[in-house]
Amino acid sequence: MSLLIKNAHAILTGLHGEQARRAGPDIRVRDGVIEAIGHLAPLADERLIDARDCVIYPAWVNTHHHLFQSLLKGEPQGLNQSLTAWLSATPYRFRAAFDEPTFRLAVRIGLIELLRSGCATVADHNYLYWPDMPFDTSQIIFEEGEALGMRIVLCRGGATQSRAIEQNLPLALRPESYEHYMADIERLVSRYHDARPTSMRRVVMAPTTLLHSAPPSQLREMAALARRLGIRMHSHLSETVDYLDAARARFNMTPVQFCAEHDWLGEDVWFAHLVKLLPEEITLLGKTGTGIAHCPQSNGRLGSGIADLLALELAGVPVSLGVDGAASNEAADMQSEAHAAWLLQRARKGMQAQPRYDGGTFEGGGDAVSIEDVVRWGSAGGANILGLPRSGTIEVGMQADIAVYRLDDPRYFGLHDMAIGPVACGGRASLKALMVNGRPIVEDDTVPGVDLETMRRDAMAAVRTLQQRANA
Repeated sequence: MSLLIKNAHAILTGLHGEQARRAGPDIRVRDGVIEAIGHLAPLADERLIDARDCVIYPAWVNTHHHLFQSLLKGEPQGLNQSLTAWLSATPYRFRAAFDEPTFRLAVRIGLIELLRSGCATVADHNYLYWPDMPFDTSQIIFEEGEALGMRIVLCRGGATQSRAIEQNLPLALRPESYEHYMADIERLVSRYHDARPTSMRRVVMAPTTLLHSAPPSQLREMAALARRLGIRMHSHLSETVDYLDAARARFNMTPVQFCAEHDWLGEDVWFAHLVKLLPEEITLLGKTGTGIAHCPQSNGRLGSGIADLLALELAGVPVSLGVDGAASNEAADMQSEAHAAWLLQRARKGMQAQPRYDGGTFEGGGDAVSIEDVVRWGSAGGANILGLPRSGTIEVGMQADIAVYRLDDPRYFGLHDMAIGPVACGGRASLKALMVNGRPIVEDDTVPGVDLETMRRDAMAAVRTLQQRANA
């Protein structure tokens, strides 16, 4: 099958420096792969997509999400809480309220929200597992992703021990046995994991929070099993100062030192957040090639802070973007996340500015991060962290994961550089088309077979059900 995207106004590639933009204006896709970029004449029987006045980006790669939280947006008890109190108030309180239909609906809503932002690949850190569950959350995530044509990386979360804040919460918070957790990882890898570069399904070892979810000896064995199976590793780390306090009190070391001691650093590992890091931790993460899923909106919503991406990338840390869960990010789409990353890295640098009379050397952070940097983090950066070498950039020979944005809303009128619109202007640009492995799965801002009005009504009913169950 051959497809030609014609007349694009601008192309951002996800690459570095001078290669970050291509003039195009045309892209030919054959059998799911980018075959040519330039001035291209249509071939006989070739499908055409007219991208006139449109901007083309690589499809986004979301490296950290909690899809089940799509039905927990703006939950009042957790709305104005910081991380630890929010965990008890919202995601933990509602865990036992989910059944198979509500979980499936939440996953579908989250995937469609991402899809409509131009996202092709989703790493979902799913931690809804407990002993004797009557439904298989892993299976549901893969089924819903496949139905929509999206690439799914299941980060198999869970815990084999409980945290103190979980002691008085529902039975659904009971930890799994270590044996069951490890056996389920092997089951999932055998059933779903595809290690090929063009894979649409991956499995990752991902205990929910390293400092709390398993005893140290088990963490080493989890790492050993992951590497034996050839899968990657993921968890939360250093989202707030509580991580520093807990690591010091329990292990007399920093969180990153704890990870190093238990074989949880390396090029096959990435962590969500990494907001509160000491300088020596940044150095260690960089030396080991351990990556970050930067989640600026969730970190802002919970008041956790702003990760220092400039220092991390300078140290050698691979950088990617994640939306985190919708219960701490009511705009869980990748365009909004990229916009926030662009603004907040500039704001972070600006906060460090000092007056010249006190030794300052710069006024603000307007030069901290470019749009091209953010696109690279959100596409090629994510593909690199997830081990998907054929995804994440627009260049000949790569899989055709391509978003074609139609900048026809007044928010884009007056732009001097149309290429930056989908990130710089905020909001959600309409999709002329989104392709995953060369297959169009969104066309003219519509997902075939998805009735958004019915989904809206189903979501409203599901929220009422979850509230009744959680408050019963």
